[in-house]
Amino acid sequence: MIGNFIADHVRGNQFEHFNAEIQQGIFLHREIDTYTDAHEIVRKSKRRLHERYRHYDGVIIDIFYDYFLAKNWSTYSAIPLDIYTHSIYNLFREKSDELPVKSQQFIKYMIEYDILYNYQFEDGIARVLNGMNNRTKGKSQMHLAIEDLKELTPELENDFTFFFKDLIAFSSNKLSELIS
Repeated sequence: MIGNFIADHVRGNQFEHFNAEIQQGIFLHREIDTYTDAHEIVRKSKRRLHERYRHYDGVIIDIFYDYFLAKNWSTYSAIPLDIYTHSIYNLFREKSDELPVKSQQFIKYMIEYDILYNYQFEDGIARVLNGMNNRTKGKSQMHLAIEDLKELTPELENDFTFFFKDLIAFSSNKLSELIS
């Protein structure tokens, strides 16, 4: 869990000081990113947004897919979303001092705004998109994407549902490979 979370804040092979489980999480995250970027359904979703957002389309689809996962959480997990997110926050708080500074900063933000739980709501996604737009100094126009989400929900949710089935199988196989 920790390795997966910090993977985007760890450059290249600068992970050797982490224990084997965290390293496996970093590897798994990177494999999932590669798989996701190449998946035809994800590419189809990105094409729906590409004209308006160009190279930000992938970031937006990532956020939209997080929304569909959180919104449909009970389909994928027997643990209620609020209980799951609070256990994740507790784990991150407990391990925070061992993590990269960027991860520590994001944990504080994530917990303060209860990001993982609020991904299930359109206003939670709007807040994330506004924050991302601010990070790009308005260049991305991501704040507009909430309207695309509302307009394209049936198509994008269908894309997510089919993709996520593939991703679950892929992740399970990759995790088995990494552990053995």
